[in-house]
Amino acid sequence: MRRWFLAASAALLLSACAAPTVDDYRSEKPVLDLKTYFNGPLMAHGIFTDRSGKVVRRFTVQMTGTWQGNTGTLDERFTYSDGKTERRVWTLTDQGNGRWTGRADDVVGEAEGRAAGNALNWRYTLKLPVDGTVYEVQFDDWMYLVDERVMLNKAVMSKFGIYLGEVTLAFTKP
Repeated sequence: MRRWFLAASAALLLSACAAPTVDDYRSEKPVLDLKTYFNGPLMAHGIFTDRSGKVVRRFTVQMTGTWQGNTGTLDERFTYSDGKTERRVWTLTDQGNGRWTGRADDVVGEAEGRAAGNALNWRYTLKLPVDGTVYEVQFDDWMYLVDERVMLNKAVMSKFGIYLGEVTLAFTKP
């Protein structure tokens, strides 16, 4: 009886620690349609927080999305609070059944995403320049559509499984 109790307790603890999946949001509305939301001009405001939670960088992003069939281009132009600028151009491809892939020059390989309901989860490795060195860091990137104009984005950054910090963004459509 004691072994059964220990096994059941361990299973309960492990299930309590399980990370959310995109399917947890399947019934949430409004439904996120990337081709509609990332079409035309968008604006985003964001912060990067380090592992202690301190805001270490603020930024804005002006974006333009265009589509041809199942392939879209998302042109992002970042302006950081210290005046530095950066550009990232994503090529997004709808693979069907809520599955997405994405490519950008500073992404290692291909980003893989899944969408359901109002949520999208991207996973990818980004080449991140810091003080003259480029690090490859992993992103677990979640987007949640709030309404037809606003989407919130939270991305956890890690390296070798070690938590580095988070990027938080608020997207708005005009």
